[in-house]
Amino acid sequence: MHYVGRVGWLRAAVLGANDGIVSTASLILGVAAASTSSHSIVIAGVAALVAGAMSMAAGEYVSVSTQADTESAELAKEKKELAEDAASELDELTRIYMGRGLDPDLARKVAAKLTAHDALGAHARDELGISETTTPRPIQAAMASAASFTAGAALPLVVVLVSPRNALVPATVTASLGFLAVLGIVSARTGGASPAKATARVVFWGALAMAVTSGIGALVGAATA
Repeated sequence: MHYVGRVGWLRAAVLGANDGIVSTASLILGVAAASTSSHSIVIAGVAALVAGAMSMAAGEYVSVSTQADTESAELAKEKKELAEDAASELDELTRIYMGRGLDPDLARKVAAKLTAHDALGAHARDELGISETTTPRPIQAAMASAASFTAGAALPLVVVLVSPRNALVPATVTASLGFLAVLGIVSARTGGASPAKATARVVFWGALAMAVTSGIGALVGAATA
């Protein structure tokens, strides 16, 4: 089993969950550092969850659609070139295979065979790097991002709801870093990567984001008190 087929939705899901945990926890800590009431903190957290989920879905859909449009334009251009100058395109494909280590005669035979079978597919895969496995899927990416962001954002929000005000900040920090560690492990195992490296990466950047936001919230709170 190869993991590359999971790249599209896995990237969107990990981004969404990570952003949901980090942005919501950071906002909660920033508001809490400004000495706001628990009621206002919960409202801020809920608003962050809803707005963030919608933003992630829209952003993923737009960005992945842009990628899909670009690939479609490239394929249309390649199809036109194949129709207008098939000989030059065959030479181009031959040079690509020669660059990958085939001798000229074998490269020519391979290029000719693949061109006869599916010329556009051969150029899309070997010249443009476009394949069915990595085809952008805007709706899938948008849904994965929105769902994972909602799930990620809900975690620190639940901690806020069950924690007393005097323990809210340490509880949110501890729980959020724990959630990020779990996310790193799960995403790494799903993608066949190293859990230790992925976990360290998401925990470090999550902790940094929360620390910076909390610090800014404290400064703003002190300045407006």
